[in-house]
Amino acid sequence: MKAIQITFDEALLDRLDRHPSVRERGRSAVVREAAAEYLKRRDDEDIARQYRAGYREPSDLDDEMEGWASEGAWPEDRS
Repeated sequence: MKAIQITFDEALLDRLDRHPSVRERGRSAVVREAAAEYLKRRDDEDIARQYRAGYREPSDLDDEMEGWASEGAWPEDRS
């Protein structure tokens, strides 16, 4: 691990230091966990945004497939 220096607002740092999990696990462990959760949430949001964009915007494949819908044929119903 690498030591870093970060700056906190005094009120936020006081709240953090009073939390029982910080007292039990240590400030660094809690801040590492918060950073990992932040990055995971951002990655999940990016993936969701890409899915939405992919289904919202017409793709190049739409242009290539235009006109082919009428070319298909379904087998006769034999029931």
